[in-house]
Amino acid sequence: MTETPITESVADEISGTNEASAGSIIGFDASETVLTTESLGVLYGDTSAVEEITIGIPRNRVVAFIGPSGCGKSTLLRAFNRMNDLIPVARVVGHVLYRGKDLYDPDVDPVEVRRRIGMVFQKPNPFPKSIFDNVAFGLRINGYQGSIEERVEKSLQDAALWDEVKHRLRESALGLSGGQQQRLCIARALAVQPEILLMDEPASALDPIATSKIEDLIDELKRDYTIVIVTHNMQQAARVSDYTAFLYLGKLIEYGETDRLFTNPKEERTEQYITGRFG
Repeated sequence: MTETPITESVADEISGTNEASAGSIIGFDASETVLTTESLGVLYGDTSAVEEITIGIPRNRVVAFIGPSGCGKSTLLRAFNRMNDLIPVARVVGHVLYRGKDLYDPDVDPVEVRRRIGMVFQKPNPFPKSIFDNVAFGLRINGYQGSIEERVEKSLQDAALWDEVKHRLRESALGLSGGQQQRLCIARALAVQPEILLMDEPASALDPIATSKIEDLIDELKRDYTIVIVTHNMQQAARVSDYTAFLYLGKLIEYGETDRLFTNPKEERTEQYITGRFG
């Protein structure tokens, strides 16, 4: 079967009822939604990790997923760019729609999905290559025809790392500090020009200074990218996100503007979690 690219045009209507409700619940128009899920579920064998989640992600905003360990945050995040495909026992039901295209349509190339929707993991994972070759890796395997040198420099600048590494681009990336390695991984993801950037606990392995740099970077990147972050740190969610989703036992309990959710949650379970009464 021939795989087809993801369409560039925004569909006039993306399964209107569900997306409209996902947007209107939290005060942004459905036309602002770059990615939406409809009754999304993820199972590992017979075990349900995520159930019936319908949510809209607005463009050029930061959305945080919070909730106790094992509540489905990372599983939901990985469903957005088909990373769960790499887990043999994982099965996805429902829909993930990006620019009017169902990402789980059998004709969609998952590699193209991951180019458009990049991901940064909890633990920095630079390749055992030079700093330059780490950032250039995706460009080369995708047959990029422009100036790789210019794109590498721009990506490192966007990741707030250029000034720290511009004189050592040919040195091993493994010689960087943990915080620098994480920003390098962000630069590597940005090099292929995604529209959405997924971050799974991107600062959990870093010290407070490196964490602050990552948070400042997230705030800058949302001017050009849509960002979805998983975090166990509620203070971090409050600092960096525009919208927050609270998940519990694989279900979406509440989703709304971050300031409102943390100060005036609508659901009792949300209030119990953010006040430390469970989780």
